[in-house]
Amino acid sequence: MIGMILVGGVAVAQADVQLMGHIDEAFNYAKGGNGDSPAPGEPKTNYWPYISQGDSNSEFVCTTCSVGVKGSEDLGNGLKALFFLDWQYDINGNGGAYSHVYEKSANETNGGLKGRDQWVGLGGGFGTMKVGTMSTVYKSYGAMLDPAYRTIAQQRDIGLQSQLHSGRGDYGQGRATNTVRYDSPDWKGLQLSATYTVQPDSDQANDMQGHPYSAGVKYENGGLLGFVTYLNNGSGGDQAATAVGAKWTIDKFSIFGQYEFDQGLITDVNTGTLGQDNNGDGADVWMAGGTYTMGNNTLYAGYGAQTDSAKTTNVDPNNPFGVGEINVGKYKSWTVVGIHSFSKSTLAYIGYVGFKPDNSDIDTVSDYTVGVKHTF
Repeated sequence: MIGMILVGGVAVAQADVQLMGHIDEAFNYAKGGNGDSPAPGEPKTNYWPYISQGDSNSEFVCTTCSVGVKGSEDLGNGLKALFFLDWQYDINGNGGAYSHVYEKSANETNGGLKGRDQWVGLGGGFGTMKVGTMSTVYKSYGAMLDPAYRTIAQQRDIGLQSQLHSGRGDYGQGRATNTVRYDSPDWKGLQLSATYTVQPDSDQANDMQGHPYSAGVKYENGGLLGFVTYLNNGSGGDQAATAVGAKWTIDKFSIFGQYEFDQGLITDVNTGTLGQDNNGDGADVWMAGGTYTMGNNTLYAGYGAQTDSAKTTNVDPNNPFGVGEINVGKYKSWTVVGIHSFSKSTLAYIGYVGFKPDNSDIDTVSDYTVGVKHTF
């Protein structure tokens, strides 16, 4: 498919086309969780921290590895045509969409490609307008605060950021389908962004067919970054979330933090009820961290928590923080990662993640990882 895009026609050949990719491979060892094994013939529990094969689990993990093409064409008068096509895969054969919390659902097969951000757009003095599948503003702003983004220690997979920064779908997931996104020009560091989903999935429970949207404003100048972003799944009731984040970099140090105010949407993710009736709110998520850089080496530490979470006996088995009648509720999470950059494209890292739920039925998880990441 990618080869066809690269050589498929005169129009593409005239555009500025660039091959791109991301490879992250790590050896991961996790210990803790509920320690329960699945019944004979049943799939493994889908999400960490539920270690389903006894007290520990070790494996090779390819975190959101992807390959694709992007490009632009000068249309004159300051206008450009833009496109971005990205596919996710897994070199370990785990269904093409492996992340830290992800095992493999029963309906997936090994290998293959899965679509990530894929869109076409126009750019110019007015800013950029895109149409297709792409990250919400909520997700893309939050990613700017993660020194370990798209590695096994990324914040969205270990509880330092909510699950609104992950997944793909029409009702508040991190990657929105059937969506239009606008990013304004940069006005001396100030920028506005928004997304609007024009055709949400009509098969959602209760036939919720609202139009999800996200919006945000950020300021980035010198060593300072600050933003406010809002996400609403358009289904009515308290089904939204607001995030406030900031980062300050001076010399070798940086400090950053984010607070996510749950207005029902984080709770919906936690209980597997996106696009359904209101299920409560209050599952705020906050995190703080910092980095210290010495030449090619960076030390990163982060700490965060979820303040509360609705508990239910009807939890979606694909829910990241709940299985059956167990729901994590409040938790604390922390991480320490050392990163060595061999070049701008290649780095190695070693890290530790701790995850402690308040739920007494679930043990503290300790997770150790060592990996290498290459981008092109």
